[in-house]
Amino acid sequence: PMICHGDELGRTQGGNNNGYCQDNEITWIDWANADSGLIEFTRSVAELRAAHPVFRRRRFFDGLPVRRRGSIHLPDISWFTPDGSEMSDEDWDSGFGKSISVYLNGHGIPDLDPRGQRVTDDSFVLCFNAHHEPIDFTLPPKEFGTAWQPVIYTVDGAVMEGSRPVAAGATLTVEPRAVIVLQEAPES
Repeated sequence: PMICHGDELGRTQGGNNNGYCQDNEITWIDWANADSGLIEFTRSVAELRAAHPVFRRRRFFDGLPVRRRGSIHLPDISWFTPDGSEMSDEDWDSGFGKSISVYLNGHGIPDLDPRGQRVTDDSFVLCFNAHHEPIDFTLPPKEFGTAWQPVIYTVDGAVMEGSRPVAAGATLTVEPRAVIVLQEAPES
């Protein structure tokens, strides 16, 4: 991702898109007034990305089923409407497009590790609500994962350690202009 100095503090450069030509308070970082909660949240999101290769793919997604032993042939990526149905071509043009969810298949990473073994990871569901009202999202059906553990919720900058898993097909409400990241819960 593209991160510039000060982004972790919420520094905006006063809307200036070319801070390189400034040597004044537009680009200076005021560490004394830094938002420690935002810094901690940004650190947690960066750590989640670093820990999970599904967020650091070297190649683009292709949406094709993963053909690998132990896989149930799910695609490497799937897009869903808020009601939990897989998106069709027509759905991409409809008004609800402000709110979508995406499934990232941890078994669909085409990369090899340093020993030449296929890279695998946990799968994730991300629910994006860009609408100005809360939206109910229905999670993907069981073939994508039996339960999902909320790990990040942007509404309050929460890293959701210890939260209870949510069952496949369950509905959860995502607040306006927020994202929730759910990790496939281990089967018990």
